[in-house]
Amino acid sequence: MQKFLTGLFFLTLFGLSSSNLLAQESEQLKQQYKRPLEIPFPVNAPYSPQLATLGKMLFFDPRLSGNKDLNCASCHNPSFGYEVPIKTPIGTTKTPLDRQAPTLLNIAWVTSLFWDGRALTLEKQAEGPITAKVEMAGKFDIIIERLEEISEYEKWFKKLFPQKGIAKDTILTAIATYERTIVSEWAPFDRWVEGDEAALSPAQKRGFEVFNGPGKCASCHTGWLFADNQFHDIGLSTTDIGRGKIEPNNVFAQHGFKTPTLRELTHRAPYMHNGSLTTLQDVIELYNSGGIKRISRSPLITPLNLSKQQKSDLIAFLKSLTAERNNVTMPILPN
Repeated sequence: MQKFLTGLFFLTLFGLSSSNLLAQESEQLKQQYKRPLEIPFPVNAPYSPQLATLGKMLFFDPRLSGNKDLNCASCHNPSFGYEVPIKTPIGTTKTPLDRQAPTLLNIAWVTSLFWDGRALTLEKQAEGPITAKVEMAGKFDIIIERLEEISEYEKWFKKLFPQKGIAKDTILTAIATYERTIVSEWAPFDRWVEGDEAALSPAQKRGFEVFNGPGKCASCHTGWLFADNQFHDIGLSTTDIGRGKIEPNNVFAQHGFKTPTLRELTHRAPYMHNGSLTTLQDVIELYNSGGIKRISRSPLITPLNLSKQQKSDLIAFLKSLTAERNNVTMPILPN
């Protein structure tokens, strides 16, 4: 009691009410989610609109695949949050892949790529699906020959890479540069963070409190990206050991997968690395239950015992992370 009275005396002495203090704390919390205004590009691959445009053409060009029937957008479709609306993508062998395609949204801020983090650069990441036999099944010697036959590609590669022209590393640099420009648009939540109180509904504001409080979501989904760039076993039913293949001696890496961004969630169902959860309600119920209790499950994952109202408010908040529009124009490919 003495400590509480002392706190009230302190607030009165400095002209602060408890409601004002709570408002200040809420504002400080909101600022942790404020969007950056610049995209980080590596020093050895600085941004230029011409390079990004070239990369965009390559991203949508099926001539990078072995059978000329798939492109990067086949698995990373802009209409579905740069994922696909099925459990897992279909590769060149016409069979489902083992994992869902991770979104490319805000990928410039992601420090390790793929669900298991096995690639440390976007250039290396881009190489994987292009050459994987079960995905695009492309071969760079053949890809280079094809692109060299197209005068428009030949012209721009010589202009942007005068020393190398069309080569494996210049192709990957161009694609990675475009991918770094894939940034989620401003959502209602962003406008609220910037001071527009009307941008969120009362339920969404309550959901923000659940997200940062009893829902424990912010333990992993941090900052404006809503991702900590770490790997966690969340108790999902799966035989895939994920990060465990890279860190076999780390018990917590077993069944661990990269924390995905929560941006544009309403476009990105189904969810999880294996597309096993169909709706946001399914996702919330998994976390609310605590998932499968096993030795590798993250200490951050425990049963939440959220009420029906809290779960509803939390889902309402998550929907506020989707922008009202996300128009992507398709490039005209050279012939």
